[in-house]
Amino acid sequence: MAKKPVKYAVVDAFTESAFKGNPAAVCLLEEERDDDWLQALAMEFNISQTGYLTRMTEPEPLDSSATISTPRFRLRWFTPVKEVNLCGHATLAAAHLLFTSSLVKGNLIEFITLSGVLTARKVIEGDKSDAWKCENGEAQERFYIELDFPTVPMVEYNSAEVASISKALNGASVIDIKKTEKDDILAVLPSGKTVVDIEPQFDEIRKLPGRGLIITGVAPPDSEFDFISRFFCPKYGFNEDPVCGSAHCCLALYWSQKLGKCDFLAYQASPRSGILNIHLDEQNQRVLLRGKAVTIMEGCVLV
Repeated sequence: MAKKPVKYAVVDAFTESAFKGNPAAVCLLEEERDDDWLQALAMEFNISQTGYLTRMTEPEPLDSSATISTPRFRLRWFTPVKEVNLCGHATLAAAHLLFTSSLVKGNLIEFITLSGVLTARKVIEGDKSDAWKCENGEAQERFYIELDFPTVPMVEYNSAEVASISKALNGASVIDIKKTEKDDILAVLPSGKTVVDIEPQFDEIRKLPGRGLIITGVAPPDSEFDFISRFFCPKYGFNEDPVCGSAHCCLALYWSQKLGKCDFLAYQASPRSGILNIHLDEQNQRVLLRGKAVTIMEGCVLV
């Protein structure tokens, strides 16, 4: 029997502007597809992440706080070359698609993922009277989305790797190195300007151990931001991730210790760029990532 067409949308996450932030394809699955098909479609889209949503009609009793009335979806994330355990921007994109469609009611969604239960909350901007804007002749609700993610712990890293990391960053000075639980290297540079100006050597980054390389530095004093970052991940099919939500689950921990605060405005300095509003819940070791998104295309997969 022929498979049903799969509806999809491409959503730019962590931005208010089309063609900025980080694009993700979000596919709504009405029937099971095997992993080879999921990976092949992610390769066909050939952007940093493709998310697959499956509605869960009967919520599983995962914890005592779960409510049956909350819409629940299974969510998986694939890069062009493999499945990953956690992706912030594709989760934001999935939530945006659901909130702006007729698929969910209310302001809260639960996602069942390889990283456990993740929630997305719609937060209306300003007063109700100011919560609508007119675009293309149609009234659209103004809101941002708050994602509740686990922190990503870090450990000290082998200082012997400093030279190879510096080489991968075209000779830049590295003042601190950590290794994250997600198998990324976190390299701290002297300033946010250094992060912006880096010309990465992707062939050298591929030689580094682990998954990817996060670089970060404190933002300039006259900036509205607290810190600046970039994320390079050529082993996963994309040289630079435009805006990586999951990377900020370790960056929030790091900069909280350095800056002595728990609320941040962060800038990811990729060519597309993106802005994240972050709160670190130290007691529960959770990171609240807040951002906006824009749907730029919709269609159907026919095979």
